[in-house]
Amino acid sequence: MLINCAVYQHGSKLHDISVEAISDYVARPDCFVWVALRDASPEELALMQEEFHLPSLAVEDAHHGHQRPKLEEYGETLFAVMHLLEPSPEGYELGEVNVFVGRNYILTVRNRNQQAFLGVRARCEQEPQLLQLGAGFVFYALMDAVVDRYFPLIDSLETDLEAVEERIFAKGAQPRDNIEQLYGLKRRVMTLKHAVAPLMEVAGKLHGGRVPPICISSQDYFRDVHDHLIRINSALDTLRDTITTAIQVNLSLVTIEEGEVNKRLAAWAGIFATATAFAGIWGMNFRHMPELDWPWGYPLALGLIAGTCGILYRRFRKAGWL
Repeated sequence: MLINCAVYQHGSKLHDISVEAISDYVARPDCFVWVALRDASPEELALMQEEFHLPSLAVEDAHHGHQRPKLEEYGETLFAVMHLLEPSPEGYELGEVNVFVGRNYILTVRNRNQQAFLGVRARCEQEPQLLQLGAGFVFYALMDAVVDRYFPLIDSLETDLEAVEERIFAKGAQPRDNIEQLYGLKRRVMTLKHAVAPLMEVAGKLHGGRVPPICISSQDYFRDVHDHLIRINSALDTLRDTITTAIQVNLSLVTIEEGEVNKRLAAWAGIFATATAFAGIWGMNFRHMPELDWPWGYPLALGLIAGTCGILYRRFRKAGWL
């Protein structure tokens, strides 16, 4: 579906144009065309390929989707893929934005995502002196908008992790629930990691060293995006390590609790084993046993059993087993 199709000249918007007029303005060196599509059909992509003379392999990737973040060069055309993430009950809904960048055009194809980029267009139009840099600056603005949307996800992950950490040490905590939530957090961290790490490599190729000609005038801005991605990647590594530690702590607490239960069971088993031993000795069916003729033999036996069990109970209690 076509979202927007406009032509710009010297940093200012001239007007919206029809798709059929794209090739006419692309042929003009003093203009550049900015087109935005969402969930484009094969027919729309084929029309854009004809108007912009897009490389077939890149169009095929944009059509099939499910690509990892990447940057590819096809002559004077750049093709970039970035991931868009939206929170969902199961984790994240994964979408993509495919960007075609040429000398005087930029085409974005957004798939499986409802997050619009109208704010990016408005931001660029409010800065005509920067928009004069052409499609390379618009490419930066789009990448910067995608990266900025990762920061709230990081904040949400940190908040959820702190809540789980508090529940780990709470009285009556449910270890299984904590483990499930921690593994859910870990899956979300890894999903975000898979979006950030390759994109960090992409941003690194757009500043310093051999920079594509389209992005030379904007490479300082791409350096800023790269710095943001480094911060996000470091935060994700910290979150992943913290989650791993929390899982280990939770399992250790479960082991400690099981050890406490085993000690209590062992203590009571020892007490009842002593009582059983005495009862077994006096319960043997021998004819000549001295206690059988004593008037106080039975109460004495019960008292000895109770006394011994009481001593053992106090010893176990003092040792912290009961």
